[in-house]
Amino acid sequence: MKITKICCIGAGYVGGPTMAVIAQKCPQIQVTVVDLNEERIAAWNDENLDNIPIYEPGLDKIVGEARGRNLFFSTNIEKAIDEAQVIFISVNTPTKTYGKGKGMAADLKYIELCARQIAKVAKDDKIVVEKSTLPVRTAEAIKSILDSTGNGVQFQILSNPEFLAEGTAVQDLLNPDRILIGGDITEEGQKAIQALVDVYSNWVSEDKILTTNVWSSELSKLTANAFLAQRISSINAMSELCEKTGADVNEVAKAIGMDSRIGSKFLKASVGFGGSCFQKDILNLVYIAKSYGLNEVADYWEQVIIMNDHQKRRFSNNIVQTLYNTVSDKKITFLGWAFKKDTNDTRESAAIYVADDLINENAKIAIYDPKVSRKKMLADLDYLETRTTEKNASSLSSFEDPYAACNEAHAIAVLTEWDEFTQYDWQRIYDSMQKPAFVFDGRNVLNGPALEKIGFVYQAIGS
Repeated sequence: MKITKICCIGAGYVGGPTMAVIAQKCPQIQVTVVDLNEERIAAWNDENLDNIPIYEPGLDKIVGEARGRNLFFSTNIEKAIDEAQVIFISVNTPTKTYGKGKGMAADLKYIELCARQIAKVAKDDKIVVEKSTLPVRTAEAIKSILDSTGNGVQFQILSNPEFLAEGTAVQDLLNPDRILIGGDITEEGQKAIQALVDVYSNWVSEDKILTTNVWSSELSKLTANAFLAQRISSINAMSELCEKTGADVNEVAKAIGMDSRIGSKFLKASVGFGGSCFQKDILNLVYIAKSYGLNEVADYWEQVIIMNDHQKRRFSNNIVQTLYNTVSDKKITFLGWAFKKDTNDTRESAAIYVADDLINENAKIAIYDPKVSRKKMLADLDYLETRTTEKNASSLSSFEDPYAACNEAHAIAVLTEWDEFTQYDWQRIYDSMQKPAFVFDGRNVLNGPALEKIGFVYQAIGS
């Protein structure tokens, strides 16, 4: 089967960049990204590429090259479904906030809505590809809905999870470690798998394209994120011990990272991990394990989340204790709100929870982030439902200029590891602050001895 038309439902952090790269690398395939959110689609179609809704280094150039040629962004979902041979489902799968599985299970209502819409519209055979991170055996549920249409259309369900790291998503798509495609072991299933393999092999060597059954593919995604998050929580657990014993977590991380069995990646101590996947996927894994009665397995993985929450609380508590046990009416400046550098994604960012804790202590939070708007910051705080929108708005101010954000501050907290923070004129910042001037480095990115020489009281995670 030769693929000439692809549709992707969902124009978010996964769907947008993934489809842009497929379109760039496969000019012979028409790729249409659809979404109900008119504002988001309008942003993807904005003539000024600086205004596309997702910031990823290099993404604007790829969108600029392919858009209008064979890459299209539209709100006409039914037309795109009708015309496509392959339909990627790339919609949000948040953690449930209600009912059975609340706080752990993935909320699949958007996935089900997609399946029902595909079933309603499709007039010929389709390959449906799970791109969102989903619980194991979700493909069965999708297939059940699609096969119940009674209109004779044949559907093949494939699992093709993304393994993107935000901030490097474009490079991850152009040069992936592996492409994972899971499908049925039937003849039709294998043909569908091969059709998708043929798309990726336009730029990915076939030895990097791994094919499995659907369930192995679904579980591999959850497992990969769980293992990565576990490494972060492990080094963060050691960071607290380092602080008590006089060890330096950076030296410990370097020493163990040189062991070829361990490796150096994901061993940087910090205020905690964020992002759309790690917490959600581990909670999903915990829920699946509990649903099968595997309580010890569930407890093991849940501890990764418990440790991450502890690290964030520990950071905010340390700020309060160091500032003489009160931050009431004190200006605390956050450098960074995104969950990591080189992205404007703020989902589960440590900054949200540290800010929430400090506002509970009546602090005034001033924020500078080069890519995140005040509107998004306030939406993140409001989502927690800790207090009224008005209270959040009066407690949080945002700045376009980092020096203005730091002016008259009692303390600075580094919450994102943006490269530019290391380049600032820290003497100028020190001169403008209340004294003593405190810096709490939640990402271990600043030059501590140099700041102390200026006069700052400098504290970093794990030392």
